[in-house]
Amino acid sequence: MASPGRLLHLSENLTLPFDRRVWMELNALHGAGWEVSAICPMGEGGREAYEVLNGIAIWRYPPPPETSGFVSYVWEFLYCWLQTARLTLTALGRRRFDVIHTANPPDTFWAIALPFKLFGVKFVFDHHDLCPELYLSRFGERRAGNLPHRALQWLERMQFACADLVISTNESYRQVALERGRKRPDQVRVVRSGPSHERFAVVREPDPTFKRGKPFLVAYLGVMAPQDGVDHLVRAAQILMRTRSDVAFTFIGAGDSFEELKRLSASLGLNGVCTFTGRISDADVERILATADVCVSPDPKNPLNDVSTMNKVLEYMACAKPVVCFDLREHRHSAGEGALYAEPNRDEDLAAKISQLLDDPALRERLGAYNRRRFLDTLAWEHNAGTLIEAYEELCGKPRA
Repeated sequence: MASPGRLLHLSENLTLPFDRRVWMELNALHGAGWEVSAICPMGEGGREAYEVLNGIAIWRYPPPPETSGFVSYVWEFLYCWLQTARLTLTALGRRRFDVIHTANPPDTFWAIALPFKLFGVKFVFDHHDLCPELYLSRFGERRAGNLPHRALQWLERMQFACADLVISTNESYRQVALERGRKRPDQVRVVRSGPSHERFAVVREPDPTFKRGKPFLVAYLGVMAPQDGVDHLVRAAQILMRTRSDVAFTFIGAGDSFEELKRLSASLGLNGVCTFTGRISDADVERILATADVCVSPDPKNPLNDVSTMNKVLEYMACAKPVVCFDLREHRHSAGEGALYAEPNRDEDLAAKISQLLDDPALRERLGAYNRRRFLDTLAWEHNAGTLIEAYEELCGKPRA
């Protein structure tokens, strides 16, 4: 059967195939018969300017230099936009496309898609982040309403206005698309993020060496940027160390705050207690999570985090681990009864909830089992891939191959 169509995916957040949600989406569509191409920056795990992986053609451009401050972020967005626009023309000449599918941040790729819409190309906006709220979470809510914030709000409106289809990661984001984006309900589909069942088909055996001689291990997995609240967990570790010496902490991941967090840990006297691994292989991630007694998602409550799905929580659940997190709306939607919820942004309560779980093996076992069942029954990516494919069928009026 002929292919139902050709799509080009644009993103600048991570390289492919390292961007797990995007890579699963593209493979699902490729598996449904679509001819798939993608444009992204180079990065760890993807250094080639052009290659074909799993039948998906990927063009990559050199990443911009690391940024700090708003002006440098503007330059980063402009650089990535120009590189993406250049490679879009390359993809047009090499592969052609019927759909441009973009993931944010930033909310700027509508300007690349707009000329192509005049020739019948559809535009799909995959809504990963609330960029106006992301700006406030990084630079302070006191900046609400200033020129950069208003500019981000305008860009978001344009992204929604140009979109023929909006893919929302959860119901909270769907409400944003309906209310702030003024999209019709039939133009918005919820495709939740979730780890692949294939990747987590089997829960690994613990490896006690990761506990570094301690009875307990507490783990964090994810990006380390200002809005991720990893500093809350570092300070909670110091609070726990005042009354107990039986816990090791492992922080997996990297980001803008990585070096700052290492310095904070050292200044609090946590050398030997807290280990920062940087980015490591999936196999090592899974071994550490399998060994952890408690996994933590310390994202503080703010307008962005309260309505955002945290992929790390879903990976903890896939590994059958009990979770401690701050009491956020989407944390409760994801983890349900599989977590202990600390009072938002209070390091002392975060430490207390971790300690409560460490001292109650039966509770850890119950929450972990609940999380594993919930992952297998409802949250694995395979439960959501069909929704994405159905949305494409409705958008283009073509059945899957």
